[in-house]
Amino acid sequence: MKPFLTTRPNQSKYPWAQNIVSVGLLKQVKGRWACLFLDFRFYLPLKTIQAKKETATIRGDVVPFQTKMAQAAQMLIAIAIAEHFSTAPILTVTDSWFGNNDLWKPVYKAIGSRFNILSRLRCNNVLYDRPEKRKPKQRGRNKKYGQRLGAATDMAKKVQQKARSYTVNLYGKQREVRAYSRVVMLKTLKRPVQVVWVFRRTQWIALFTTDLSLSVTQIIEYYGARWKIESGFKELKQDIGSQKSQCRNAQAVTNHLNFCMMATTLTWIYADRLKTDPERRHKVKGRASFAFSDIRRIIAEAALDPDFERVCPKYSSSPVNSVVAVLLRMVA
Repeated sequence: MKPFLTTRPNQSKYPWAQNIVSVGLLKQVKGRWACLFLDFRFYLPLKTIQAKKETATIRGDVVPFQTKMAQAAQMLIAIAIAEHFSTAPILTVTDSWFGNNDLWKPVYKAIGSRFNILSRLRCNNVLYDRPEKRKPKQRGRNKKYGQRLGAATDMAKKVQQKARSYTVNLYGKQREVRAYSRVVMLKTLKRPVQVVWVFRRTQWIALFTTDLSLSVTQIIEYYGARWKIESGFKELKQDIGSQKSQCRNAQAVTNHLNFCMMATTLTWIYADRLKTDPERRHKVKGRASFAFSDIRRIIAEAALDPDFERVCPKYSSSPVNSVVAVLLRMVA
């Protein structure tokens, strides 16, 4: 989930399509990660709503203010209780801005133990050891936290020598990384989390997850896949064209963005159904996997092929829309 802003000449004064909070499904397609958009919310600053500007109204009514955290939590809860995700475990991968109790608390309260989060730990987050087991006949309340271990930065210096080497699939390649894992207590979430320190040559990052069953390689790979969310916004804005909207009212902008997100998701679904991996048209050193534009080209060639009419027959008197029927079969 990531809000984005864009500006350009001749931009409509109606900015809804340019500042959104979105939820997507991270899925492996032909050996590479992709972001399939599921839902989104428009974000408007509080001062814009309080001023009752035209950009904060839908059909004359001023929209209620929601923080980005509240919007993200609302979408996750709605998706989690939907028909297709009503029983499946949900692991939410976010950047450090969303990885806190403001997102965790409302979603965990609504969904329960099948909801987990994976995010980047801030360097000043203070960590605590797990509390010791209560002794027989011990007086007083149970301790919630154990000994203070220090901030993530202090812990990184202590555990760097204990780091092990792991082979992970990161950014499309098998890479060797040095990492150290430990289960600690995090006061910001008021629960135990698994923290993984990943050490580079001169830098380090700390990742954390509430899912204690994940392995070190899974945590690193899943967080590495988060970058495809940023790529997804690029595909949505530039390749599909959501930022080129010239709409002048809320409903039109909403419809335009819905169609752009549907087109992006269906493009990846089409790639996943291909029998062979698409070939990269523009070769780039160090990049062997195909690009989003390669899939779009394949779809365009297939649509222009004479045999395409066998899949999507020409319009007849039948009330059934064949194109929609084919797309729904692909999604099902």
